[in-house]
Amino acid sequence: MAIPDRVPIAYEPDYRTDTIGRYDGGLFFGSVTATLEDGAARNPDWHRFKRWYAVLHRFDDQGGHIDSQIWFAGTGEHRDDSVEKARSCLAGWLDALPGRVFGDISIKPFQVEVGGHVFGLVDQSEPHDGRDHAEFLPDGLGFAPPWDGLYDT
Repeated sequence: MAIPDRVPIAYEPDYRTDTIGRYDGGLFFGSVTATLEDGAARNPDWHRFKRWYAVLHRFDDQGGHIDSQIWFAGTGEHRDDSVEKARSCLAGWLDALPGRVFGDISIKPFQVEVGGHVFGLVDQSEPHDGRDHAEFLPDGLGFAPPWDGLYDT
């Protein structure tokens, strides 16, 4: 078996996939997420290396990646402020999507790089001992058979 051409992602209100759905231009996946520099977790001041982002990926009706808006909101040193700024930014982007309706989506694997970090839906089968696995990065949402839209964190 292999990763499907389009990976289903289930909409879950008030949880990690509560900002996904359709709009007049296709599909979208929005999130507030963070990256951490490699090796930073071993530092006592690791929070300085955690970077918070507002992210909005847009896709065509067939789930092909169109573009991504990725905005750096601040570091973990000021976590609450950084997260609030990212949420506010994402809310504005979502409000600007004409005909927006939250719901399940199905998208093709893709990736973009920002600041040395990968954002996207990436084939991670090799690191999972060859088992079919796609990971939404940097959100840490793992998808695997039976490809029902549910994920592990």
